[in-house]
Amino acid sequence: MSEANAITVDVVSDVVCPWCFIGQKRLDKAVAAVGDVEVHIRWRPFQLDPTIPPQGKDRHEYMLAKFGSDERISEIHARIEPLGEAEGISFAFDAIKVAPNTLDAHRLIRWAGAAGEDVQNRLVRRLFQLNFEEGVNIGDHTVLVEAAREAGMDASVVETLLPSDADVEAVRTEIATASRMGITGVPCFLLEGKYAVMGAQDADTLADAIRQVAAAKARGELEKAD
Repeated sequence: MSEANAITVDVVSDVVCPWCFIGQKRLDKAVAAVGDVEVHIRWRPFQLDPTIPPQGKDRHEYMLAKFGSDERISEIHARIEPLGEAEGISFAFDAIKVAPNTLDAHRLIRWAGAAGEDVQNRLVRRLFQLNFEEGVNIGDHTVLVEAAREAGMDASVVETLLPSDADVEAVRTEIATASRMGITGVPCFLLEGKYAVMGAQDADTLADAIRQVAAAKARGELEKAD
């Protein structure tokens, strides 16, 4: 497949964002629908709440403080669950005991990207599953090391790096860059670094955007837009 018929999609997301999990599933469907376009996916960091301490917070208390009542929390979950089910996601919100700080998860995703696109995609999917379907604390280093191993990374290297400050500032800088670009909510899909599709759009919308940007690139129009 020619490079002209290949595009890169940078997905700005947070692994504790349910809409990002739904967006990941829909992106997979979109990529499958545009078989004539080679799509390269890169995951970029965003933190819904960087103020959560490294050890995390009790999720129920955190959600109560944020939304005000159990009834409101139930309403939010009830709205998201069927949308997830339609994408093959079994959201288990009640199983999530800890609202984690996701900085370390994003550092791990960054390292996975250096190991390869497939490795990063496997890791991100696993982190979504662990948090939303299994209720596991993805702020826990032991959990992250095991997820890295499952994704095909060198777990011993990850185990050494996580307690250090490696790439902490790099991830924070990338998050700040997304903010300066005007990204205030996630997921955000950046196609060829030029066109943004905001929110967990349906697969058809994402597929159409991919086709249009790929066609524009093939015509040489993206370079002219600089």
